Amino acid sequence: MMRSLSNVFWLGTKELRSLFGDVVLIGLVIYSFTVAVISQAQSSSQELHRASIAVVDEDSSELSRRIASVFQLPYFQPPVYISQGEVERLMNSGRFTFVLDIPPNFQRDVLAGRKPSVQVNVDATAMIQAGIGSGYALQIINTEVGWFVARSETSSSAPVNLVTRIAFNPNVTTAWFEGVMGIINSVTMLAIILAGAALVREREHGTMDHLLVMPLSPFEIAMSKIWANALVIAVAVAIALYAVVRWYLRVPIMGSIPLFMVGTVLYLFFATAVGLFLGTIARSMPQLGLLYILVAVPMNLLSGGMTPVESQPVWLATIMKASPSTHFVSFAQSILYRGAGIDVVWPQFAAVAAIGAVVLALTLRRFRAAIAAA
Repeated sequence: MMRSLSNVFWLGTKELRSLFGDVVLIGLVIYSFTVAVISQAQSSSQELHRASIAVVDEDSSELSRRIASVFQLPYFQPPVYISQGEVERLMNSGRFTFVLDIPPNFQRDVLAGRKPSVQVNVDATAMIQAGIGSGYALQIINTEVGWFVARSETSSSAPVNLVTRIAFNPNVTTAWFEGVMGIINSVTMLAIILAGAALVREREHGTMDHLLVMPLSPFEIAMSKIWANALVIAVAVAIALYAVVRWYLRVPIMGSIPLFMVGTVLYLFFATAVGLFLGTIARSMPQLGLLYILVAVPMNLLSGGMTPVESQPVWLATIMKASPSTHFVSFAQSILYRGAGIDVVWPQFAAVAAIGAVVLALTLRRFRAAIAAA
């Protein structure tokens, strides 16, 4: 037993030296947990921020000026007054995303109890800004008109009072969600690529034949590749959480990072085993890349990191429950976003461990068969 553990350890250190000698793979690891996470968090904003807006004020009344004045930073840039004839030209050129057209006699009609219309022209090529911003504009105009009619700073009472409380992310900041999800997606990607590449690299360099003539079992060879690559990714995840997400992106981590790391290590045994399994099938790096697209991309897309599992068709959500990536995303969100403890996430931990053990067993069986065939 001790000899076997010693073999696994020293073979693993050999894998680490081989990995750190591969500049491309090390560069991929660094990029995936730094630049890729930052770009995903900051470039896919889904909240309204500094939207350009112009106002066509055909009423020139107190109410129209008050409506224009409440479109403020950080949601909207300061409004620019333009004429009716400039609307089409400026929107076609992309100068403004929103153009608010207040009709003549607007204040008089409001005070008379009539229901005048305010036209909001929206450039829908900026899809996210357009969808969210039009709702903001409607709420701003209705609120300001209500205050003006009531002649006070409180709106008239409604039959139903809707109070919205947003938990865990009060400002609905996209970077808080995308930053952590970027790390989670990188875990799956790199675990599969590094483990698979380690086996393909042995075959391409001819060193697999050296291992086969040594007094080593297939289990020792496979486990050395799994723990070595899992260790590199686990260290990268910890650094990314502290340095990139918490320090650079300033995303508050609500739960225990050590607890999350325990779950990540459990998941890495599954993901690296999948990479090793694909490595036994692929005969070259290009083939491994194609197999990665078929396996890992659907896992990332359907695991709940991009769209909730509850939004998927029932049959698809049922199938994805058999994937540890779904449970990984679930307990990661629970721990890092909601501050959940082991008493809440232990079912997901158990599911990842059980499914990962089955996949690891199948991978070792496949690995033994591949080595015997070699």
